[in-house]
Order: sequence, then structure tokens, then C-alpha cells
Amino acid sequence: MLDSRHIGHVLTPHRAVVEAGRLRFFAKATGQSDPVYFDQAAAEAAGYPALLAPPTFLFCLELDAPQRGEAYRLLDIGFQRILHGEQRFDYRGPVFAGDVLDYASRIADIYVKRSRSGGELGFLEIETTVSKADGQAVAELRRITVVRPA
Repeated sequence: MLDSRHIGHVLTPHRAVVEAGRLRFFAKATGQSDPVYFDQAAAEAAGYPALLAPPTFLFCLELDAPQRGEAYRLLDIGFQRILHGEQRFDYRGPVFAGDVLDYASRIADIYVKRSRSGGELGFLEIETTVSKADGQAVAELRRITVVRPA
């Protein structure tokens, strides 16, 4: 089903700029009530240099990669076969509007689970390190995609 020889494959890195307008939109869309996510004056009053990025926002920027879907193409997986499995965010530091972020991703694992009835699902794990332009890591992201049989 899935070729495990691609474990460790490094995906094309990309850079993203954290835009204030997009932070505000995301904060409101996800129901954030703390004004540090959408009001510059409130963020500064709280001691932040700019709007603070809400939890899970970094995944939005990961989806902006110019080579989005690269791992699926590498493994010959059509989008109709994939399901969202899981996401994890391990934060190392805050992210603010105006930050320039570098995304470095790799295929961390590929495996298959079989049911007692003989069915099977594939799993694709991708790890991403997000760093500020100065090299300081701000987060480790991990996503698991479930792959249905062809």
C-alpha cells in the first residue's frame, strides 16, 4: 500500500510571513476571545511586540507551502484517499505578526494497520520544525494522515 522506503525523506522547505490581518481572521474564525490575538493595542499592553499567533495557526502557514501535497505525490496517494488523522503542536516560543518563519518537513513514519477482518489503512506521519528567520525553533508540528486503500 505505502512504500516505507520514503521514511526520512525531506520535503521542500518553505518560508512564510505571519500577517496581522490573517491572524485576526484566524482568531475570530476559531472563537478566540483574548484581544492579544486581534487587537494590536491589547497585545502591546500585555507586553507583546505585535499580535500573538493563536494556537494551531502555524498549521495554516504550513498549508501555504508552494509544494503542498508533495508527500502525497511522492507516494502516489490521491487526495480522495486521505483522511485527517491527528495533529500535535509542541511550542518552543511565541510567534507574532511580522515574524518570518521557515518550515522544514520530513516524512517521519509510514505504516499500515490491519483489522481482524482483513481490512487495512495506511498512516503517513510528517514532522515539521518551524523556526524564525534567525534559526530559533518556535514549534514542532506533527500530523498523521490516514490513507485508505486504492
